[in-house]
Amino acid sequence: MQFGDMTIVSIDDNENNLYLIEAICSEMNLSVISFSESLEALMYVLKNKVDLIITDYMMPTLNGLEFIKEYRNSNKVVPIIMITAAGDDERIHKEAFELGANDFLNKPINSVVFQARVLNLLSNYRNRILLENKAKFLEDEVQKATERLINREHETLQILGKTAEYKDPETASHVARVSNYSKLLAKEYGLSEEEQEIIFYAAPFHDLGKVGIEDKILLKPAKLDEDEFEIMKTHAQIGYEILKDSQSEYLKAGAIIALNHHEKYNGKGYPKGLKGEDIHIYGRIVAIADVFDALTSIRPYKRAWSFNEAVEFLKEEKGRHFDPKMVDIFINNLDKIENIYNSFKEDV
Repeated sequence: MQFGDMTIVSIDDNENNLYLIEAICSEMNLSVISFSESLEALMYVLKNKVDLIITDYMMPTLNGLEFIKEYRNSNKVVPIIMITAAGDDERIHKEAFELGANDFLNKPINSVVFQARVLNLLSNYRNRILLENKAKFLEDEVQKATERLINREHETLQILGKTAEYKDPETASHVARVSNYSKLLAKEYGLSEEEQEIIFYAAPFHDLGKVGIEDKILLKPAKLDEDEFEIMKTHAQIGYEILKDSQSEYLKAGAIIALNHHEKYNGKGYPKGLKGEDIHIYGRIVAIADVFDALTSIRPYKRAWSFNEAVEFLKEEKGRHFDPKMVDIFINNLDKIENIYNSFKEDV
C-alpha cells in the first residue's frame, strides 16, 4: 500500500532527531513536515490536514503531553506517536495514552521499528477514512433515494388529490388554497413540521368521497333539497372508507380529514355529530380552511363572498361551527391568509 499522498508532521526541538526521521521517511517515500517549535507545529496541525503526527516528549514551551492534549481538543482521529527517552517514567506513557496518543517510540530511534509502527498507523488511519467515506457515501445515497421516494409519493398524492375535481365544480386553485391555509393553521397551532407536511398533502382528500355522489346532486346548479343534502352528506363517510385502510401516513390523515371536516364545534355537524375537541385537530383545521375558501369562491349556485365578508362569517361562527382557538389563529394571521388567497387565483 502506498502512502506518498499522506502527510506526516514531525516535532522535536533537536534538529538531529528531525533529520533522522526525515531520512527514514524518505526511504519510505513519505512526505514529512518538520517543526522544532511545538507551538508552531500545533498552530499548523490545527489549520491543515495531516495524517500522522510524531512528537517528542521533552520540549520547551509545549511538551509532548501538552501538545497532545491541545490537539485532541479539536481532532480525535489523526494518529499520534510520542517519542520518549529510554529512561522516562512509565507514568508518562499512561498519561499520554489517556490524552490520546496511539503509540510510542523510544530513543535512540530504531529504523525498522519506526517503519513498522508508522506503516501500521497510516494503514489503519487510511482504512478508517475509507470506511467513513464509504459510510458517508452510502448515507448520502440512502438520503437521495429516500428523497426520491418522498417526491414520488407527494406527486402521487397530488394526482390522487385531483380525483374529485373531475366531478366537483371546485377547482385546483381551491385545493391549493385549502392545503396552504391548512398548513399555515397547523404551524401556528403548534403542530410539528412533520404534521404540517402531512396535513398539507392530506387536505386535498377532504372531499374525495364526492366521487361516490351522483352527478345530478353534485352538479346541481341550485340549493339541494333535504333528501339531496342527506345524500350529499354521505361523502364524508365515503371518503373515509376509501382511505382508511391505507398504510400511507398521508392517506390515513386524509381519511381522518374526510370524516371530520364537516363536524361542527357545537356538535351540530355530520356525520357523527362530534363536539369540541372530540373532533380531530386535522378536521378542525381543514373545516375552517375549506369553508373560508368555499365562501370566497364562485360556484354555479352562488357568488363569491369578499375576503372581509368571509372573515366576518368566521368570527360569527366562532365556538359554533369552528374551534374558537382556530378562529383566533386565523384572524391573527390574516396577512398570511390574504397572501395565500391572492397567490392561487381561480383560472378565468
